[in-house]
Amino acid sequence: MNPLLSRLQPYPFERLRQLFAGVTPPAALRPISLGIGEPKHPTPPFIQQALADAALSPTGGLMGYPPTAGDAALRASFTGWLSTRYGLTLDAATQVLPINGSREALFAFTQTVVDPTRSTSPERPIVVCPNPFYQIYEGAALLAGAEPYYAPSDPARNFAVDWDSVPEAVWARTQLVFVCSPGNPTGAVMPLAEWEKLFALSDRHGFVIASDECYSEIYFRDEPPLSGLEAAAKLGREGFPRMLAFTSLSKRSNVPGLRSGFVAGDAALIKPFLLYRTYHGSAMSPVVATASIAAWGDETHVAENRAQYRAKFAQVTPVLAQVLDVALPDAAFYLWAGIPASFDGDDAAFARALYQQQGVTVLPGSYLARESGGFNPGRGRVRMALVAETAECLEAAERIVAFVRGAA
Repeated sequence: MNPLLSRLQPYPFERLRQLFAGVTPPAALRPISLGIGEPKHPTPPFIQQALADAALSPTGGLMGYPPTAGDAALRASFTGWLSTRYGLTLDAATQVLPINGSREALFAFTQTVVDPTRSTSPERPIVVCPNPFYQIYEGAALLAGAEPYYAPSDPARNFAVDWDSVPEAVWARTQLVFVCSPGNPTGAVMPLAEWEKLFALSDRHGFVIASDECYSEIYFRDEPPLSGLEAAAKLGREGFPRMLAFTSLSKRSNVPGLRSGFVAGDAALIKPFLLYRTYHGSAMSPVVATASIAAWGDETHVAENRAQYRAKFAQVTPVLAQVLDVALPDAAFYLWAGIPASFDGDDAAFARALYQQQGVTVLPGSYLARESGGFNPGRGRVRMALVAETAECLEAAERIVAFVRGAA
């Protein structure tokens, strides 16, 4: 077996399953999970219909092998959306590629980018991750033969990455930097000034930027989140050098089972990534492609979905704020909450006791971060995914209030 597999850490949800082993919540309470960020709003019927029609088509459904690069209509739907959403003009032939959800693409892209033979020292090359972070970044780095570096975060700035604190010796070995904006789990959005700083570091050290933007269409401010591509264009970075943005329909259109998204950016990165994907077997089904074209071409259902989240968060956040350190995020569908001082920062103990007493699942923040400088920035916090309908999320919030008050 590949010896690098032994370097992988247990996935957060496996750790959560182990945490809850032997715990039986009250039988009188239905379990409510705020643990997994899986959209629960209904899939728009027009997307379902497009999928069904394509599957039943005698000529364009399941009768042939799909091209890894996608057909012209699919790629045009990507560039059309980028133009509508960000005012950007990209070449559909060379600057976009379909992906089977952002998760697989983030992993595959890391395998494409990391080159252990190019490291300037005998040590492994480095992949920089935010901290806390989406665990795929770490696993992808480890299996590519790289060393993850967990960049320090600033709790005073909603756990934004402190790029200035990363040592020059780390930048010298860095080949890839992961960015997540809007962020998981914090919901923070990177401003233009932070993008400018990261681009300058990329120019100086030559590393590639992978911008994970799967939460871009769920936001709570008047101004929509800034894309890395949009930031590059604003700063005059023609051709988006050394950067790809990853986006997905899962959250935007409530179709996590469709496994559909795209990457866009530097044509010099798209070309080798396409080569990798050709061998990897990552072509998108024509049936999924047809449904994806329909989804990318409609904004009405996206606005309606966003409105549902805004109404839900407006009701749930004040309830939880009675007992937790929590506030409305910039974007995404998570609340990143500080637990009461009475738990002495033990977020795992908080999550276990909450499940045992109230049947509500939340994810310990320390499971989404790694110790850096002697401190785990997720310690003392929990992530709550408000993905279910409002009534269920409100019931969970009320149970959390009752739990905290009972533990005080």
